[in-house]
Amino acid sequence: MAHEIIVEHVSKEFRLQKDRASSLKELVTRRGRDRSTNHFWALDDVSLEIPDGSMYALVGHNGSGKSTLLRCIAGIYRPDRGQVRVKGRISTLLELGAGFHPDLSGRENVYLNATILGLTKKEIDQKFDEIVEFAGVEQFIDSPVKVYSSGMYVRLGFSVAVHVKPEILIIDEVIAVGDEQFQRKCFDHLYGLRRDGVTIVVVTHGMGTVETMCDGAAWLDHGKLQMAGPA
Repeated sequence: MAHEIIVEHVSKEFRLQKDRASSLKELVTRRGRDRSTNHFWALDDVSLEIPDGSMYALVGHNGSGKSTLLRCIAGIYRPDRGQVRVKGRISTLLELGAGFHPDLSGRENVYLNATILGLTKKEIDQKFDEIVEFAGVEQFIDSPVKVYSSGMYVRLGFSVAVHVKPEILIIDEVIAVGDEQFQRKCFDHLYGLRRDGVTIVVVTHGMGTVETMCDGAAWLDHGKLQMAGPA
């Protein structure tokens, strides 16, 4: 089976300032001097392969590195070591309201985000009603999204992400913000995308999701891959 996503010996380092100046005087006196930092490896030599058309879960506790790995796959982070090879058009839903401009209306944000994700205006025109209906925000589509509830935000963001004909769909745990009915609606739609051959990578804490929906999974702990294989 072909692999659409290949992660090869990926490591990602973040540098955290160890101490901060406690006063303006201290900040001025320390100006130009080296500040001690912590070097934190969020990912450490992670390798895995995700087959075409599969639904694949990244699991682990908070701070395990799963969201960092997701962002490396999406191309948001560049690995400090190793490489990620991705074949296909990516659509992402990584955080609540990501890519939405708060002062623009829902309608304007749909067009803006779908354009960024590669759709033409004609394609967006054709899909617009379907996107809005799926999100259930018909009455608010011309209101600024800054007045939306968190649930409305995530519903509209998810709807745009899954209606742009992705070859690869990358989702963090934002679906959990929606109500139970919308979550079921999302999972039904994800099933349909998988049947159509879309590769789906999702971060989750729910083992039920892994067991019932996913073809494979990778378990990370403190930035290291502990196990990967069929779900």
